[in-house]
Amino acid sequence: MSDFLQIENLTAGYHDAVVLSDLSVTVERGQSLAILGRNGVGKTTLLETLMGNTTVKRGRIRWLGEDITRLRPADRARRGIGWVPQEREVFPSLTVRENLEVIARGTHWTLERVYGLFPRLRERAGNYGGQLSGGEQQMLAIGRALMTNPQLLLLDEPMEGLAPIIVEELSEAVRRMCADEGLTAIIVEQHPVLALSMSQHAIVLERGVVAHAGDSAELAADTERLDQLLGVGKRAAVS
Repeated sequence: MSDFLQIENLTAGYHDAVVLSDLSVTVERGQSLAILGRNGVGKTTLLETLMGNTTVKRGRIRWLGEDITRLRPADRARRGIGWVPQEREVFPSLTVRENLEVIARGTHWTLERVYGLFPRLRERAGNYGGQLSGGEQQMLAIGRALMTNPQLLLLDEPMEGLAPIIVEELSEAVRRMCADEGLTAIIVEQHPVLALSMSQHAIVLERGVVAHAGDSAELAADTERLDQLLGVGKRAAVS
């Protein structure tokens, strides 16, 4: 059994509201996992729970052999879990370079390596976070998370509201992070076909439980199954 990330019989939500129910998922080191599902089934809640931002009722989360179920978010980040939230949360009054350097930790992901992944950030290095476009802010949010040198990166709706050309650029960067750098990533993305193209494996949530788990490429090719699970079928492609 993997000692990288194990989610065991997890029931969690917000205060008294239960969103995830008896959910179990195992993520191997170096794996990229897409989390799919209709709106409101618990995709973002699962990422929030991994970061320690929800109320866990039952079950546990094991990370690198350690039970982190009750660990604070900051302590999870120190143990190598990186987080890119929907809101991006870049520092608007700091330059791009300062945004990246202010939380730099470790030696693998350096400023130059992040610039290599996102050349636009090198071009905008002296611009303030608040001066960037939405796509550039998302690149900065991902780059900043990488500067913490995570072993696991959680990406919540990274392509939301972005122009197709930026979506293409960002999705290719995510693929490179996983394929070339061996980074383990869990991706929540509203466009199923896009999410499947960025991942090796996928789970589909339904009412807070896993309704399907399998290979991403196989699920992407099975449009009938995809339609049954998500009600999207061929419409799942990014327009």
